[in-house]
Parts: sequence; structure tokens; C-alpha cells
Amino acid sequence: MTQPFRLPDFYVPYPARLNPHLEAARAHAKQWARDFEMLEGSGVWEERDLDSHDYALLCAYTHPDCDSDALSLITDWYVWVFFFDDHFLETYKRSQDRAGAKKYLDGLAAFMPMDLADGFPEPANPVEAGLRDLWLRTVPAMSMDWRERFSRSTKNLLDESMWELANIDIGRVANPLEYIEMRRKVGGAPWSAGLIEYVSAEVPARVAHSRALGVLRDAFSDAVHIRNDIFSYEREVGDEGELSNAILVLETFLGCTTQEAAESANDLLTSRLQQFEQTALTELPQLFADHAMDPAEIAAVLAYAKGLQDWQSGGHEWHMVSSRYMNKEARATAPLSLPFLPSGLGTTALDVRSVLDPRAMELRRRSFTRVPYERTGPSVIPDIYMPHRLSLSPHLAHAREASVAWARRTGLLDPQPGDPGSAIWTEEKLRGYDFALCSAGIDPDATAEALALNASWLTWGTYGDDYYPVVFGRGKNPAAAKATTARLISMVPVDLVEQPEPVTAIERGLADLWVRTAAGMSAGQRTEFRAALVDMLEGWLWELDNQIQNRVPDPVDYAEMRRHTFGSHLTMYLCRLGHQGRGVPEEIYSSGTIRSLENAVADAACLINDIFSYQKEVEFEGEAHNYIVITRNFFGIGYPEALHICHQLMTRRTEEFEHIVAGQLPLLYEDWRLGEEARAAMDAYVRELQDWHAGILNWHRKIRRYRPQDLRRLPDALSTGVWDSAFGMSAARISLPA
Repeated sequence: MTQPFRLPDFYVPYPARLNPHLEAARAHAKQWARDFEMLEGSGVWEERDLDSHDYALLCAYTHPDCDSDALSLITDWYVWVFFFDDHFLETYKRSQDRAGAKKYLDGLAAFMPMDLADGFPEPANPVEAGLRDLWLRTVPAMSMDWRERFSRSTKNLLDESMWELANIDIGRVANPLEYIEMRRKVGGAPWSAGLIEYVSAEVPARVAHSRALGVLRDAFSDAVHIRNDIFSYEREVGDEGELSNAILVLETFLGCTTQEAAESANDLLTSRLQQFEQTALTELPQLFADHAMDPAEIAAVLAYAKGLQDWQSGGHEWHMVSSRYMNKEARATAPLSLPFLPSGLGTTALDVRSVLDPRAMELRRRSFTRVPYERTGPSVIPDIYMPHRLSLSPHLAHAREASVAWARRTGLLDPQPGDPGSAIWTEEKLRGYDFALCSAGIDPDATAEALALNASWLTWGTYGDDYYPVVFGRGKNPAAAKATTARLISMVPVDLVEQPEPVTAIERGLADLWVRTAAGMSAGQRTEFRAALVDMLEGWLWELDNQIQNRVPDPVDYAEMRRHTFGSHLTMYLCRLGHQGRGVPEEIYSSGTIRSLENAVADAACLINDIFSYQKEVEFEGEAHNYIVITRNFFGIGYPEALHICHQLMTRRTEEFEHIVAGQLPLLYEDWRLGEEARAAMDAYVRELQDWHAGILNWHRKIRRYRPQDLRRLPDALSTGVWDSAFGMSAARISLPA
């Protein structure tokens, strides 16, 4: 039978190794599954099912260096998680019993107590009994921090079964960004990363949630999932009718052939692996220095990174040998020996053919060789799908004058002594940018005072976006940028009395806004608000690092960091402040449904900005942080083709937002049994997100910033090297509740 496409050449620089304790793990796993009644009589598996799955072989490839006991325990975890998946299918998916499914999933949390002394309830089925046994055998060796993180990832993995249940037979193929987000949730690789800590080394709690380790985990997860989708396309899409597959997603979105989609999926896989390498080589050393980590902590992080790498290579080999997958024409990953290469211990795993693969090399080359200030001509603005009605605040005129007066008062419009980079704006420019217009659209119901404060936040955020590249980018001075960021972070203490005296204009502006905005918040609210603001500030450093390296970011990393530089989490947190205490559990806001809703509309708005600002950023400012630039670089295509792709993605993300509101929010309300007041509060939050989206588009259409005539009027900005991240969505960074 002809395969649906030719398998691409995979980027696998480190071929797999096999754990010598494979047979012991096989025997142990079979006995363990039988002891917990997962085989004959379970209604789910027979012994031949477990033999054919051979989870011990998967674990022996992905954990090649652990001892026999650890390999057996890890194999038992994989037996359990796959049994859970099949058990859930038989018990709840086929019957569409949502109420029973939620009760069952909620009950599993009791079998993962943080303190073992709290005990366990009596298990009612093999899944509960197996989880209790595994938890008892695993957590004594791990810290409380790891227990909380792994319990959360396990719960997330289980809870996403509800998402799958809600989408059975829906017949909808996800857009690319939605696919990445949802595949992480249902694919299980983030959960696997937690078990890698058990086998290799537990990462220190104080850096476990850092960007560097988060990117390592997410790049690892995406590569694992995309690889699986490529190998399983024939079975999943052709035989089973599966819709959540990277090749099908790209085939549908790009309107291309299956072969072309397979090559693009493999390019994305390669890009995510190269992102893993980039992070390990450039961000981990900085993480070690920033946190003054000791040798033991550094060794633990490096061992964890190696464990992720081993899993990646082992997972590839598993797909190469498993009868479940389309692998007959795949190129073997045996290492290639050349006379001039080193030999001996530690060198046998290098696959030079993979490292020197032309397609992988070209992708890396393009990421570091972009020539800035390309002549582009005017930005082309296509028809933009906007289903949300625009409303404008009646206090717009007041906010305009109040925000300009605030900028003048804090020093943002005048050169500051000892700070030459501060002379980047004039009042004329600021009035042309008209941030109050954006505020009036994104928060039309705000009071006059709240709207003026909102517009002042937008003014400060955009000033900071301009300030960083001018002051630190031209001189390639990341150390000074980090010192400035540390000072800015000190201006936003949870305890307001700890705020230091501001020195510069940018510090004065932030210090004033923080006190005025946070004064009415609880300590918990300030902590969340501050975390979102810190994410935005650190996003500016990420952009600066890329600028200094002349690096065009990986598409997924860009999309996710864009939300931070965009300030979307900060904005949306403030949007929902007015609805807290109205019967909405905090867990609702951290649910997958709400996160997907927020990310969809945030990405749509970011794409609006990047489409409007393309000429300004690329031709006049040498910018690389733009969706169209990222798309051109990844696919190796021109502006018209990249604009078309970005326009399609923007439309699909907006449609996804509508899909979630219409189809998934009602299910969320039902699952949580929300009362009338809580449902009304959530509906109001959705309306604020709709206002936010419509207000951003209106602002881009009306202001004096992106038109060719606006750009020709800014010679003074160009002479100082302003590298404005084209407002970087900072015009929607803060939306204060009325």
C-alpha cells in the first residue's frame, strides 16, 4: 500500500541508547499491571495488548541511564497513564457521560496527597489503585515543590480528557497556534518532563518556573508531539479519523499537499529542537549567573536538560522500530564516523548527517543572517475580520489631555540630565499616537479617572518599548538593560511602603502608576498584577537579546513571548478584577478553556499590530519581532505570501475565540455548576475582551503612526536609532475596570 507521503529527514543530532535493564522492566510491568487488575477482566486490556504496546521498550529508549528499579517505576507510570486513557475511553467517552467523567477526574486528585501522612481514600478501580501505588513509591524521593508541580501536570493531563470529550465528533481542525497549545495539554510530554526529573535530577524550586526551563520543557514537548504526529499520520488520520495532527493542521491551514505539510511539520519540529539548543546554550548560563546558583544546582539543571534530550532521541527511535507507525522509509539514525572527528567515550551518539542536513542548516542560517532595514514599501492592510462592535468612552477628550499632561509631568517628553536616550518623544508625536483613543475603545465603560490612568499606562508602556532598544540595543549593553529592569521591578513592590525613590523619568512614571493602580488591591491581587508586569519587562530583555544576536525567533517562542511583551496577561487580569468576588472560582480563570480564550484574542490583536506596523518596523527600524518577518523567515517566502498566512492566522484565531465563547464556555459553566451571578460575571469578562479586540483595531486604523506619511515625518527618531517595537501591543497593555 502506498504511503500518504514520503517521510522527511529528521533532525536527530543525538541518536538513542537502550537501557540494559529492559527485560527486567518488561517482566515487572506485566506483573504490576496484573496485580492491579489492568489485564484480563478489566474490560480494557488483555495480556497481548500490554505485550504489543511494550511500554518498557519506550522507557528503556527514553531513559537509557537509570538503574533497574527506576526504569521499572517509570515503566509502571507509563502503563498507568495509557491504561487510564483507554479506561476513560471505554467508560466515559463512548457513553458521553460528562457528569460522571468530571466526578471521576476530580476524585483522582485525592490519590496524590502532598503529605503522605494524610492518607488515601479507598480505590474503586484499577486507575485509582495504580495511582496510589505509584504515588507512594515516587514522592518520598522528591521535594514538596516537585510534588505540587507533578500533581498539577498530572491533573492537567487528566482534566484535558474533558476537552477531548467535548470535542468528539465536532469535525473541526485546529489552527496552528491552537494546535500547539492543545497538543501540549493532551499529548502528555509536559507530564513526561516531570518524570525525567525523578530519573535525572530535580530542578531547584527557585528556578523551576523560569523562562529558560519553561522553554526547554515546551520545546521538548512540541518536538515530541510533532514527531509522533508525523509517524502516526497514516494510522490516525487515514484510519481513525483523528483531527489533532500537525500535518493535517498545516495541510488544512496552508491549503497545501500532504507532502508539503509533512515537510513543514518537520521544519517546525527542527525549529523547536534548535530552540531547545539555543536556550540550553545561551539562556541557561545566564540563569545560573542571575540566580548565583551553586555547582550542585547547576549540575541538577544540566542533568535535567540531558534527560530531556535523551527522551527526545529515545522517542524518535521508538517510533522507528514500533509496528504502530509509518516508518518503513525512515532514514536510520546510526552515527556517522569521519576520520577527523573525536572518538571514544561520550562521542558515539553524534549523528553528523543529521547535524549537517541541508534543510536543518538552512533553517538555522536564516535565523541568524537577516539583513535589517530592508526596503518594503507601504504596509498592505487586508480586510480584517472583526465580529465585535466598537464602543468608545465619552471621556475620551479628558483622557487625551490628562495623559499628555501626565507624560509631561513625569519627564517622558523632555531630555533628562544624564540620560541621553530619554529624548525619544515630543508632545507632537505623543498626540499623534493618541493612546487615549485606544483606552476609550478597550475600556469604554471606565470612569473619567480610570480612563486617564489607563491611557497613562499605555503611554508609559510604549515609551519603555522605545527606550530599551535606543539606550541598550545600539550599544549592545544587555548588562545595563538588566540593571534598569531590576530597578523598574523594584518600583512595583507588593508592600507599597517598600517602593524606592525613582531616579529616571521611566522610573517616575512606573512608580506613580503602580501606587495609583495597586492601592485598592489586596496583597494577593498585587502579587498577580506584579507578576504580569514583570513578565512584560523581562519580555523587553528577551527582544533585546535577540536584537543583539541578530536572531529571528522561532515561531512558537515568538508567539508565546509576544503575549508577554504585549502585556496581555496583565491587561486581562485587570479586566477581570471588577468581577472577582461574584461567585467565580479562581480555578475558572486558570482553566484551559479561559486560557485558550485569552490567548486566541491576544494573538489576533498582536497580528493586527504586526500587519499595520510592518513597514515601520522592518524598513525604518530594522525590527525582527513581527509575525510577518517570522513567517517569511520560517517558510523562506516573500512578503505577499507571508502576509496572506498571517492574515489567515489572525482570522482563524478570532474565529477560535468565537468558537470557545459559543461552544466551550457553556460546558465550563455546566461542569463547574456556576450560579447566575457567576455566569453573568464571566459573560461580562468576555464582553470586555471583545471591547479590547475592537478597540485595538480601531486605534490602528485611526492614529498617526503607521502610514507612509507618518514615517516620513520622523527623521529625528531615525537619527537616534529608535527601534520601536511598533507599540508592541502596548496600546492594549492595561485595561482598568470601571
